[in-house]
Amino acid sequence: MFRTALRNVLAHKARLLMTVLAVMLGVAFVSGTLVFTNTISEAQQKSSAKGFDQVDVAVRPTWEEDRGDSLGKENELTQDVLERAESAEGAASAIGVVTGFTAIADQDGDLIGGGFQSQGGNYWGTDDPRYPITEGHAPKGDDEIALDAKTAERAGYEVGDTVRLSVDGPVLTPTVTAIFTTDDGNVAAGGSLALFDTATAQRLFGKTGTYDEIDVKAEAGVSQTALKAALDKALPKDATETTTGKELADDQAEMIASSMSAMKQALLVFAGIALFVGTFIIANTFTMLVAQRTKELALLRAVGASRRQVTRSVLIEALVVGTVAAVTGLVAGIGIGAGLRSLMGSLGTTMPDGPLVVTPGTVVAALAVGVLVTMLAAWLPGRRAAKIPPVAAMSSVHATATTRSLVLRNTIGSLFTAAGAAVVLAATTMDDTTSAQAPMGLGAVLIVIGVFVLTPLLSRPLIAAAAPVLRVFGISGKLARQNAVRNPRRTAATASALMIGLTLITGMTVMANSLQSAIDKMAASSIKADYVVSMANGNDLSPDVEKKLAVAEGVTATSPLRNAPARIDGDTEYLTGVTGSALGKLTDLPVEDGAFEVGGTRVVVDDTTAKSHGWQAGSDFTVAYEDGGKQELTVAGVYQGNDMFSGIMLDLATLAPHQSDPADMVVLVKTSAEASDAAKDGLEKVLGDNPAIKVQDKQDLSNEIAQMFTMMLNMLYGLLAMAVIVAVLGVVNTLAMSVFERSQEIGMLRAIGLDRVGIKRMVRLESLVISLFGAVLGIGLGVFFGWAAGELLGTKMATYELVLPWDRIGIFLLLAAAVGVLAALWPARRAARLNMLAAIKSE
Repeated sequence: MFRTALRNVLAHKARLLMTVLAVMLGVAFVSGTLVFTNTISEAQQKSSAKGFDQVDVAVRPTWEEDRGDSLGKENELTQDVLERAESAEGAASAIGVVTGFTAIADQDGDLIGGGFQSQGGNYWGTDDPRYPITEGHAPKGDDEIALDAKTAERAGYEVGDTVRLSVDGPVLTPTVTAIFTTDDGNVAAGGSLALFDTATAQRLFGKTGTYDEIDVKAEAGVSQTALKAALDKALPKDATETTTGKELADDQAEMIASSMSAMKQALLVFAGIALFVGTFIIANTFTMLVAQRTKELALLRAVGASRRQVTRSVLIEALVVGTVAAVTGLVAGIGIGAGLRSLMGSLGTTMPDGPLVVTPGTVVAALAVGVLVTMLAAWLPGRRAAKIPPVAAMSSVHATATTRSLVLRNTIGSLFTAAGAAVVLAATTMDDTTSAQAPMGLGAVLIVIGVFVLTPLLSRPLIAAAAPVLRVFGISGKLARQNAVRNPRRTAATASALMIGLTLITGMTVMANSLQSAIDKMAASSIKADYVVSMANGNDLSPDVEKKLAVAEGVTATSPLRNAPARIDGDTEYLTGVTGSALGKLTDLPVEDGAFEVGGTRVVVDDTTAKSHGWQAGSDFTVAYEDGGKQELTVAGVYQGNDMFSGIMLDLATLAPHQSDPADMVVLVKTSAEASDAAKDGLEKVLGDNPAIKVQDKQDLSNEIAQMFTMMLNMLYGLLAMAVIVAVLGVVNTLAMSVFERSQEIGMLRAIGLDRVGIKRMVRLESLVISLFGAVLGIGLGVFFGWAAGELLGTKMATYELVLPWDRIGIFLLLAAAVGVLAALWPARRAARLNMLAAIKSE
């Protein structure tokens, strides 16, 4: 039986090729998705990683505890603390670390490392072990910096070049005096790192005479634990805390894992979808393959083979095919993963640097899908064929599914669909969006499984709806419709690959479109300002920025939004300082109670904060500022807050006297002319074309807020491209095997007068109908899931409403039609070229 199985594999080369192709597609889809998702995940983790080779114990400042209405503040790591750490028992050396945001412009003036952190720090002395210099000398003074090698290579900088950069003040133009290497993961993932000498870094980052951290290296033979104990004795306990390098590495790993969990879950969903699509493509192909060989297997039974031997021969064939296809599919999947990353970059999504990641799990998954799924897919029909009596198999009595099996299938599908819909609808009514995610995901899975099971039942009425259009093509159209519904299970399996891909992409497109519309409405309805100025990395702006903008030509009104911690009723709250006289010209927030009036001790409060404190217009409350000063404020009005504006707003003249180190989150700017590129360029020039500062109009702001959704959508479009390729080849595979199966029938049609053009048209129309059937199901499910997810988001965003992207839905339908046409080219040509006499005599 083993020799028989191998001979069967080699004897039917066309069938073998199509089966290997189907298995390879499934494996490539799974492995390509896993390579892509692991590469993205690894790169994101690298961007947060930091090496601790030069750190045995890190000394960090502690925070003073809040005392009643007095806010605590961070203690300082002074030079005295550094010297005490360096002289502690077992300490070989100590390095004072200073870090901060440093925006570096490339030679075109654009920010380097867009989408990733642009960091700055200090180079310790003339030989910093953390940053080995490969070229030049250590920076010294205000006019010298060192650049990491990757940033220098990307931007084309060399030792001796002048670089434009900014921390949070004016643009600086130091000279590059050194190129260094680093194990900083942020740099490896596409970020940048610039180093100043310690005194310059302290001054630029507002840490004069102090450090953010002190890294201590132990003497030979001294353990990290022993050094930590010695430092705990030598340093002030109430102002510092010590952590070993191992603890830092463990904490970092845990933090990265936690921050990446949501992204990993989303990427694993993609991998799960890939696995599901790949599995049923393989199962569908092998089911057809074994069904075509039913008479051959029955002949084996008739000459003495047992049921077990017949089943085993099918499994051996599946093992050989699956192994070859799994290895080929894994190689193809690696290439697909690389292609998806490049595609995302071309779609405008910033991708981190780094190699493709092929993990052992990816290899195991590829082999499991290729071999195990293939064998499982072959075992079920092989076992079914082996149980059929040889005489019945030869006379094809078994061909039609029993009524009982159809009723059972449709009942199971209906129950899954109904249960899934009920769970999804219940999730949309939940107030807590986080708690609702799990049931909504479960419901979506149940619906997809249910619809997949019901697809054969749904195919008849939906395909029948296309009958009026198909009649236009005469007998070819009629035959195409009948062929499409003749074997509903095969039609369903063929259409499902496209259905799943379009369900995913349609749902996300509906959500992204609706969110973008909601964000646009929020920006348009709540902001009268023409521009919003902020730091490129989200840090605070220097108050000098608002002062420069206020006196710029064409500017009619400005106001910063300045965050300030305070204590109210013993709890920490954040106040927002604004220019009260200008706020009404820059914002348009709906007032629910009182008047929108900010000045003196009169403040406005968003509805959520007012409700939590039981305030209304006219309510008085006492605030304790960060310097310990107290003041009674009056609620002049309660406004409707949103993601852009919330909290307690008070006049800067009231807040500023209580701040020792003021900084602004953003600055709102109103100009005499409408927003334009020229006006934006003018404001940027006023700020010195500073790479650290962004000047954005309403649309820029809206696009930035929606950037996360855009990135997810671009990832999905990349995966859709993969799914479309799989769907095209899957339909090609199914149609080609269907043509092989119907050779006798096609020969008979040719014999009674249907010409080759009619045969081609019949196969093409059949493919088109099946593809559009899958597209209609996918788009329908996608719109439902998009609506359901939007119902949850609507509870958090007042401006949210469902917006159907009809233009993209139309594109998706056209795309599905193109899939059908392309997939039918080769099978249609093959069918038309069949020799009619040979086809009529074929078995």
